[in-house]
Amino acid sequence: MKLLVAEDDPKLLKSLVHILEHNRFSVDGVSNGEDALEYGETGEYDGLILDIMMPGLDGLEVLQRLRRKGIQTPALFLTARTEISQRVEGLDAGADDYLPKPFATAELLARIRAMLRRKDTYLPDLLSIGPVTLNRSTYQLSCQNKIQSLSGKEFQILEMMMQAPGTIIPTDRFITHLWGWDTNVDTSVVWVHISNLRKKISAIGAPMEIRFVRNAGYVLEVKP
Repeated sequence: MKLLVAEDDPKLLKSLVHILEHNRFSVDGVSNGEDALEYGETGEYDGLILDIMMPGLDGLEVLQRLRRKGIQTPALFLTARTEISQRVEGLDAGADDYLPKPFATAELLARIRAMLRRKDTYLPDLLSIGPVTLNRSTYQLSCQNKIQSLSGKEFQILEMMMQAPGTIIPTDRFITHLWGWDTNVDTSVVWVHISNLRKKISAIGAPMEIRFVRNAGYVLEVKP
């Protein structure tokens, strides 16, 4: 799943991105409200983690504007403001949860998982197509008792494709969704991960294949 983190403390932002990526989330990090609003408006994210006190637009205003635009991405506020009236203000702005600073990593991750479970489009831990199953908890691909473990990016790429089998996904969409808008990653990196995925799909005899469509992107085709 993809998260947007907005935090104006550069050290904390770097730490949050590292923690979340280590836990197999795809993460974009920004340090001010204007960028948070711009990124959030894309609708690309499964969850938002917003600091309230940021330069320019604060987190409350960012979320209020997103909600007025009809964007219902779940949101968690991180803030040093701990008075009950301030917590109510954040929840009234459209947040799903509120975590005071400082916080423990384990609690942050638990609250993020709970937030994502509340999504209207919440996806179960198991994503299946016919006899093929992708386990979102273990990052394993299985078919008829054969199992292959996937790397973080392999898992994220295949998750995107298994959610839209038969749909061509442009290479640029993989890059922006998994590495972020400002990345220097090029198309060859996507090709390497997909090449590895093809080998693992073949190794378990899964009735599917990833096909490259010239000048368009990649499509997951399910075999009869």
